[in-house]
Amino acid sequence: MPSATPSPAWDGRRPTTGTEPGAAALLGWLTDPDAPRLCLVTGAPGSGKTALLGWLAAHGPRSGRTRRRPARVLVPLAGQSALGTAWAVADRLGVVAGTPGDLVGALATSEARPTGRAVLLLTDLHAAAEPDALARLVTELAEVGRVRLVVEARDDTPALAALRAGPRVAVVDLDGGPGPLDPVEEPARPLPDLSDPAAVCAADPLLVTTAYVTGSAPAGVPGTLDGPEPSGETADGHGGLRTAWMRAGQSLCRAQPPADRALVLLAALGDGADPRLRPTLAELAAGAPWRLRWARHRGDLTPPWPGPVTVLGAAGGPLEGTLLVGDRTGTVRLLREADAGSAGRLAHAVPGRITALAPAPDGTVLILDDRGRLHTVRGTASRPPYLERLTEAVSATLARHPGTALAAIGGSVVVGDRLGSVHAFGLTGLHQAASHSGRVTAVAAVDSATPFVCSGGADGTVRLWTPGRDPVPEPLADRRSPVVSLHAAETPHGPLVVVAWGDGLVELHRPEGGPKLSFRPGPPVRAVAVTGSGSLLVGTDESLLCLAAKN
Repeated sequence: MPSATPSPAWDGRRPTTGTEPGAAALLGWLTDPDAPRLCLVTGAPGSGKTALLGWLAAHGPRSGRTRRRPARVLVPLAGQSALGTAWAVADRLGVVAGTPGDLVGALATSEARPTGRAVLLLTDLHAAAEPDALARLVTELAEVGRVRLVVEARDDTPALAALRAGPRVAVVDLDGGPGPLDPVEEPARPLPDLSDPAAVCAADPLLVTTAYVTGSAPAGVPGTLDGPEPSGETADGHGGLRTAWMRAGQSLCRAQPPADRALVLLAALGDGADPRLRPTLAELAAGAPWRLRWARHRGDLTPPWPGPVTVLGAAGGPLEGTLLVGDRTGTVRLLREADAGSAGRLAHAVPGRITALAPAPDGTVLILDDRGRLHTVRGTASRPPYLERLTEAVSATLARHPGTALAAIGGSVVVGDRLGSVHAFGLTGLHQAASHSGRVTAVAAVDSATPFVCSGGADGTVRLWTPGRDPVPEPLADRRSPVVSLHAAETPHGPLVVVAWGDGLVELHRPEGGPKLSFRPGPPVRAVAVTGSGSLLVGTDESLLCLAAKN
């Protein structure tokens, strides 16, 4: 596979000798707002194409200038499939994509802030495993407003010819002789045994992805196919490894120790997989910071998959040990925390989509619908009159001023709004805090020795607040991705806060001190929760996972 790394003699400040005109042309293209969004860098072998893109990736503003420029993301295509490229680009741009089509959709619908714009530098199209499919992906990405692309390939590449025939394409042709800093061809790396979990977890993940996508494998390796593989756990030819890899691929392709990759792969393994894989992967994941308690995926039968997850709740009081799992249709299923077995359904009549669940300590479940209005599902125990009056007051308020997030503890109901404020309705009155810039996406309340409220927003911050006091000035977490879900609970290990961001990252925080732990399941995370025992729940469109921290 060709290397995209210039030689050590190259200092990054000047383009490779002989490519100066091409460098000037690329910089002119970058600064021209009316230029085509796609630029092709072509030339004969040895003309310095890959080195030029490496220089462009590192080239910054002149000394003393502070102007912020769009991110430049270098992604080598040599040996790559379209799927592996989509995962690599999505990861670098802070979105989650299961397929190339998902990548285009995610970039087209995500907020295009100036800092969110990017220039993709794609090298070695001629050496890709799926050049035609990659050319189609490039064409679709070029239509996305927040992305510009530079694609490099040799002149005789058919896929490049197809791109060059497009109506809006800029071309930089490096028609010159070999230069001293051109990349050196590396020998092809052998493929791992795609049915061996240890080999798969230790190998180059992009190589594994390409092999699983194309069905290519070296002769004599057991369990591999000569052509594209059929879908399905028992039919994928690798005992379920391929199915799990495709489910969690974007997370698996990140740089990480083999133990962490084994944990992600274990969490993605369906119940139809070869039963020998689970203990092997668990042993390989021994060094990871998490232990998988259970996982339920689309197609699982024992017990059955509970359906797509949009909201999660971990109940206490009369519902102790019960999970509340809501889907897109508004149905809320009750599951046993121990094994995700069914415990019935929540009896409610809320029309439309549910955006938040808040189980109260007395067994009552408060629900926020997609219009921002409050609904109450009473438990078997009778509620004190003062709690009924409090809930009615909050419901009347939200009928006039819709909420965007919801939580509840003993004598309080906490609501977030679209303007960034958090409101705590309690028996002693109303307390408010302007915690976020933009919409509050999630709130949680913890009834500990010092009760506190935790909130997350579209601004990417997570903040702590005790009603009646000023909010903690420093955020508990702050990332350049919106918070999509958040939950907190008092556990035997102290209060724990779990946060999920729009880029697929889940983090477990300990407000009273302790290590921060992270996990990426692969698909977009829709909801997270912490149980009273300290377990972490992660819900996606096709999976529900339960993890426990090892420390």
